[in-house]
Amino acid sequence: MLDWLLEPLSFQFMVRGLLAAIMVGVICSIVGTFVVLRGMSFYGDALAHAILPGLAVGYIIGGGGSADRAVLFWWALGAAILSALGIGAITHGGRVKEDSAIGIVFVGMFALGIALISSMRSFAVDLAHFLFGNVLGVSNDDLWRVAIFGLLVLLVVFLFYKELVAIAFDETHAVTVRLPVTLFNYLLLILIAVVVVVALQTVGIALVLAMLITPPSTALLLTHRLPIVIGLGAVLGALAGVSGLYLSYYINIASGAAIVLVSVGVFVLVFLLGPRGGVLWRMVRG
Repeated sequence: MLDWLLEPLSFQFMVRGLLAAIMVGVICSIVGTFVVLRGMSFYGDALAHAILPGLAVGYIIGGGGSADRAVLFWWALGAAILSALGIGAITHGGRVKEDSAIGIVFVGMFALGIALISSMRSFAVDLAHFLFGNVLGVSNDDLWRVAIFGLLVLLVVFLFYKELVAIAFDETHAVTVRLPVTLFNYLLLILIAVVVVVALQTVGIALVLAMLITPPSTALLLTHRLPIVIGLGAVLGALAGVSGLYLSYYINIASGAAIVLVSVGVFVLVFLLGPRGGVLWRMVRG
């Protein structure tokens, strides 16, 4: 058993991948708790796809086949923040509903990304890593970016925890007590944008929503105490990252998909067997 655990650690790319998976699992789960509480799952999915034009522009500017991942990261981050602010601006004032604004920005940015990609000849190898994840290709520079931006996200959540919680549970009450609701709505949108871009290298655009939503949703099946939900979700996200990476190593499947499958598998088990209203648990007790 010990050899089974230690063998992958003899490879530096596995060590870097594990560190990245743990950090991304924790960051996604903590921010994802507020996404779940506010019913913003569609927003996370839309934003994950809306960064495509940023990746395409970064790919072109970075030199095509030799595109620097740092360039791709910064352009993706710019596209994500622009999309987040665009959604916030369109919904501000209530003239357009939030789901409509998300859909408009999503399809517009995604179509722009496809248009840019269609003008290239050899994008598939490089951008595929961002579309489907490549945690085993994480470099030391990637790790530093994940760590720095992850710490910034956690610091913001820590500093404005009470305000974010108040808005998540009762926005009307938050307005009544004169919290700057619009400002904190924009702040949450930007936090989600940053987390989505940070998670790109590990699970990719196609699967990032699962890491935002699944661990906190699993935690909410076990407890409704928010601090415990956040902590438990972070643990579940980190464990999914580690377990998925080991699964990927030993049965030779895509690392991003393995991480998500582990996370979803844990959710299904808790949904069926969880002591707080699990389906099978209720059948046995009934």
